[in-house]
Amino acid sequence: MGLPTAPLVTIAFKDLAKTNAANRGMPGERICFLPHPMTDKTDAEMYAVLEGNDPVTNKPLMPEIIDALTKPLTAEEEKSGKVTPDIGPATYVDTPENLQRIYLDNNMTDFMPIILPTEEKVQAMLKGTSHKPDEVIGTLSAARGAQPSWSFTVRHVAINAVMAGARPEYLPVILAIASTGQPALFSSTSSFSRMLLLNGPISDQIKMNYGIGAMGPFAEPNAVIGRAWTILSKNLGGCGMPGLSYMGTLGTNFNYNNICIAETENKLPDGWKPFHVQKGFKPTDSVVSIFSGWSLNNVAWFPNMPYHELINNWLTHFFSFGTSAATLLLDPTVAREAKEKGYNSKEELSDYWSKNSKTPAWLYWDTHQKELKQAQAGVEPYASYLKLGDGEIPFQRFYRRGRPGGPPIPNPKSSIEIIVLGGETNTYWAGGDFSHVTSVAIDKWT
Repeated sequence: MGLPTAPLVTIAFKDLAKTNAANRGMPGERICFLPHPMTDKTDAEMYAVLEGNDPVTNKPLMPEIIDALTKPLTAEEEKSGKVTPDIGPATYVDTPENLQRIYLDNNMTDFMPIILPTEEKVQAMLKGTSHKPDEVIGTLSAARGAQPSWSFTVRHVAINAVMAGARPEYLPVILAIASTGQPALFSSTSSFSRMLLLNGPISDQIKMNYGIGAMGPFAEPNAVIGRAWTILSKNLGGCGMPGLSYMGTLGTNFNYNNICIAETENKLPDGWKPFHVQKGFKPTDSVVSIFSGWSLNNVAWFPNMPYHELINNWLTHFFSFGTSAATLLLDPTVAREAKEKGYNSKEELSDYWSKNSKTPAWLYWDTHQKELKQAQAGVEPYASYLKLGDGEIPFQRFYRRGRPGGPPIPNPKSSIEIIVLGGETNTYWAGGDFSHVTSVAIDKWT
């Protein structure tokens, strides 16, 4: 655009910043680097950074920023041109073992052995769909807008499905997942996890496990469909490159197969709708739903109170701090008890939790600094909240309220989702800060 700029980037993102600039046609962009991390520094510490040196160039930082904004570009800095990803040779002649090593060394797998995608196997996989191999499905990116988006076809997805060990009958599910443009691997530093939920006839057709061990490695489709999403995210979206398109500081083993599950629809209490029906689909539709979050707690506890009350206390005291969406995974035995206690639908139970769970005082004030000042000035209801001391604030954080600064939602709905699955061997449940992202039909991809 011809405007002088001086991007300030912490040193942890040096490679990412340089690669992103090159991918956007500015390999010579002037970038000024700072120490890492820059959070929670005092004013004195911040001034020390400004008065110190760039940790990459070792030049004084402030003069470097001024030079970046004022000095004419050099001939080298004016060079432009985008980087095109290398897709490798069209054919390969060597041993299968060496080809496995090429895939591993080029970050094209989840670092477990793959099924080599020979032309014969790819053609067999493509029989799982009526769609043409060269049909463009869409684009994929580790962070849309911040990372490059790659375009891909049905054949590309089929190749990655073979690599993951999928059967042709799983391909429509994998195509539906790919069509959302949602990556299994994010570029965020916070180590996102993903979850896939199947509903409708497809679950039984491909023999998904939704009984005993529903979340474990006990059925082929549960294992390989989620795995295929990780592998195709790497190969069709440039995701999962540490330091470039993946920055999760801790990472998560959920990324191996992304918690691929199905709902136990035949054990739902009367009046409780399957998840896809809650989202507007017909019971006969086959649907895959995508969730995003960070953590999941598997709770095995025999309380002296009804389970819906126990979960309410967990949402108040033990649930992930600062998040406002939750997903509960209930064994059918727990769902039946809730029905017996008068909750005739998932929506009623979700609404009960949203209305009755509270927020610990320290968490509320830490995340509501503006309200804290109002409370100290005597403004209600915040002044009354402050009088509660270190107790619980009656702030309902599990309702969708709209974007900050935007118009409120007229009839806010609970942001707590409920899924029923499991083998009924005990009254257990799991919960986490996962939120529903999207649901898409699978049948169109058969």
